[in-house]
Amino acid sequence: MPGFVHPAIREFMYPIPEIEAFLLCRTPDSWVQAALRNLDILLIDHANNEKKAAGAAFQFMFQYNDKFDLLSKMSRLAREELRHFEQVIAIIRKRAIPLVNISSARYAGALRKLVRNHNPYRLTDALIVGAIVEARSCERFAALVPHLDEDLAKFYSSLLKSEARHFQDYLKLAHTYGDKADVEAKIQEILLAERELIESPDEEFRFHSGVPALT
Repeated sequence: MPGFVHPAIREFMYPIPEIEAFLLCRTPDSWVQAALRNLDILLIDHANNEKKAAGAAFQFMFQYNDKFDLLSKMSRLAREELRHFEQVIAIIRKRAIPLVNISSARYAGALRKLVRNHNPYRLTDALIVGAIVEARSCERFAALVPHLDEDLAKFYSSLLKSEARHFQDYLKLAHTYGDKADVEAKIQEILLAERELIESPDEEFRFHSGVPALT
């Protein structure tokens, strides 16, 4: 029933300290309410995002196949993202939600525009974007859980540990391969853009969309 909080989430109940300290804003309540009205779109977009996250991990592995730490982290991440995709698809099927094509959110594309196109900055900037996306995903799962039915609340609470770890892995890799001052400055630049995307009106509802422009 709505309001159920699975024991697995109690340890990671928002505010999750490292996520709260990192992100510049919380998800607006109006987005949570829109999500509850559009669970079919939420789940389909979530499944799409898991595929994209796995694909991004593979892309890192192919583009930077001389970096052992990155290869190890991205290999595990890709496996976990594909497993999450399978789990979301199973939930969609169980709920008899038609699988339809929906457009991507503006969110990730807007963040990627801030990635510089030459290395080493291209790598570190892309890792920073990955960290921010994972942090926001974790924050949104936690924001949703208290309002969901029991089955979906259990599933989303079960994702919190892995999402928080993915955030940490991306961030550590950015610091591993980049200059500390440059990485910190870029984090703040992209976080400011991320806050604008989360807090500004958005015409389409998606997992990472901003404030719903339409009621």
